[in-house]
Amino acid sequence: MGTGNRYGKAVRAASLLLATLSGMSASTSARADWCSGGLWVDAMLGSYHIHPKESFEDFNPGLGVECWLNGQWALTAGGFRNSLAHPSWYGGGVWAPEFAHWGFVRLAVMGGLISGYNYGRWGFGHDHSIGPVAAPILMTSYKRVGVNFILVPPIPSDNLPFTVGFQLRVRY
Repeated sequence: MGTGNRYGKAVRAASLLLATLSGMSASTSARADWCSGGLWVDAMLGSYHIHPKESFEDFNPGLGVECWLNGQWALTAGGFRNSLAHPSWYGGGVWAPEFAHWGFVRLAVMGGLISGYNYGRWGFGHDHSIGPVAAPILMTSYKRVGVNFILVPPIPSDNLPFTVGFQLRVRY
């Protein structure tokens, strides 16, 4: 599969995600029921690899969404170009307990599934490229904008070290 085709699919998927979000916001009852704690659109920007043994991509464009069910729990999903220059898709839940909120800053943890990496025996799918993820997040926000700093654990089967991901977030 050529690079253009791969990114064309990512753009179509992002367009579908945004169309879904638009449909959710158009239906106020659906938003009130599902995202009563807020709906955020995330723009994945880049990453920083901590003590890498090889070179990785630091520019990781992508789009995602956070649907906050209340002040502590959210559903999240999205896609981006990962540090290996492969498309990655993720989905899961976010927990941000009340005791970990300090003004514009909060600590949270995301758990779920992500694709695009070699998970070896921990992965599944035809090429073991889908695997579990659990990552702490430092979330900042001021009014309708914020930044997520995500500490992604290492993936030894792909020689990926600890990585900090950067997302710009906008409340929809």
